[in-house]
Amino acid sequence: MHRFDGIRCIVTGAADGIGRATAERLIAEGAVIVVCDRNGAPLDSIGARAALTLDVTDPGAPAALMQAAAEHMGGLDVLVNNAGISAGAPIEALSDELWHRVIGINLDAVFRICRAAIPSLKASGRGRIVNVGSVMSTHAAAGMGAYTVSKHGIAGLTRTLALELGPFGITANYVQPGAIVTGITRDVFAADAAFRDFWTNKAAVRRLGQPADIAAAIAFLASADAAFITGHGLLVDGGALQSP
Repeated sequence: MHRFDGIRCIVTGAADGIGRATAERLIAEGAVIVVCDRNGAPLDSIGARAALTLDVTDPGAPAALMQAAAEHMGGLDVLVNNAGISAGAPIEALSDELWHRVIGINLDAVFRICRAAIPSLKASGRGRIVNVGSVMSTHAAAGMGAYTVSKHGIAGLTRTLALELGPFGITANYVQPGAIVTGITRDVFAADAAFRDFWTNKAAVRRLGQPADIAAAIAFLASADAAFITGHGLLVDGGALQSP
């Protein structure tokens, strides 16, 4: 399949996990891409037009990404905001520092990058925004207050973008991954068999998710096949949330 021949994409947080799988999937389907991550070394092997070592919370990050898209691709058609962290503590013990760090990476940076991308996406004529939320965009978990708020924020931001940008032919959607084996979770699943088995058995398909599962969903939402889907949060959790 070459659904993305000539389509110009940005993928943030592309060094590992969902971001890397997404970048590789888009390239395999013909896209040209710009990628970024705080850890720049793994980006060189992806095959992107440009690979930026940057922190998405840096005030200059949105402009740097848009400049790279203009210089190396001549514009932008698809924006995938994947960069994020998972961290938490009970609200009573949640420090201002941790709160601002989680919100800053998971939500503030997404807002700023989306805002900076809008002119380029309007010029595209087939603009797509796909933000990476979580099942915590819909639900909540004790001890994960900052993370839950950030992912609820992704839902609200994306729905608003869908309403505001629809008249310009731009769609905005978000994916809601469940238990996925990534660089963030891999060691936890390996070290805690009970935790791993809980999420494996909770999924209707009886397995943990892989980055490629989320990449496939992102590619769908970024494609012409999803042209009439916007403001939607796509659950990609193996059916885990279907059981109590």
